Amino acid sequence: MEKERKKQIIKLCVAIVAFAIIIILVATIMIRYEVEGDKNLPFNLSKIILISTAEGNENKKDEEKSSKRWSFDVEQNNDMYLYIDKNENYHGDEKTIKSVVIENINITQAPQKGEIKVYMPNSTKGRVFENSEDYLVEEKLEYKGATESNPQTLEIGRNGGSSLIRFSNVGIGKYTSNKDKEITHDGTLLKKLKVTNDEAKFSVSFDLVITVENCKYRANISMQMPCGDITEEGTCSLEKTDMSDIIFKRERL
Repeated sequence: MEKERKKQIIKLCVAIVAFAIIIILVATIMIRYEVEGDKNLPFNLSKIILISTAEGNENKKDEEKSSKRWSFDVEQNNDMYLYIDKNENYHGDEKTIKSVVIENINITQAPQKGEIKVYMPNSTKGRVFENSEDYLVEEKLEYKGATESNPQTLEIGRNGGSSLIRFSNVGIGKYTSNKDKEITHDGTLLKKLKVTNDEAKFSVSFDLVITVENCKYRANISMQMPCGDITEEGTCSLEKTDMSDIIFKRERL
């Protein structure tokens, strides 16, 4: 009887240890997933390019009233290009992109001067972006999967492509002058307004959602803008290829 009772205690202890090991393994996997995200994506965010500059937009009403040679509102623009490519190491059924969505856009650090607005690409021929109320992004910007990428029609290639979005400081200041013979429409306009890079600096965050058949992958991206010293260089660019800080997690549709 005593021997049987000891056997039962041993079995119970083994079961408890096995259960504890399973719990530890599951917790480890869950923690690792939270930290590293999903590593087996059919598509990868391979590159982010950010181009920062500034330009002046003439106000016709102000132009009619003013005797100044130059009179325009200065806007500091940051154009972001997100490149999504097929993952050659993906293990699973062949997938195609159904959509790519930029949503949950937040200004996490506002600039000291100005107001941030977000724009989608221009739908007409000519300039890629136009800071017009017609192209404001309110809640989200969605690119549909298509044969190839076309920013004018908000389409991205089903087998990979690029999506574009603009973050602009549209209220950074107004420049008027009758002394300058020529004006260069770039970041050096900020210096003419006596606005520093630190005063124009702001940070944004947003979710990038890649949807394929049966599931979608979501990652949060944070960026500081403008990149570089645009008051001196005029136009600056940043190319980000290290995506170790961008964690994608799978969501069921």
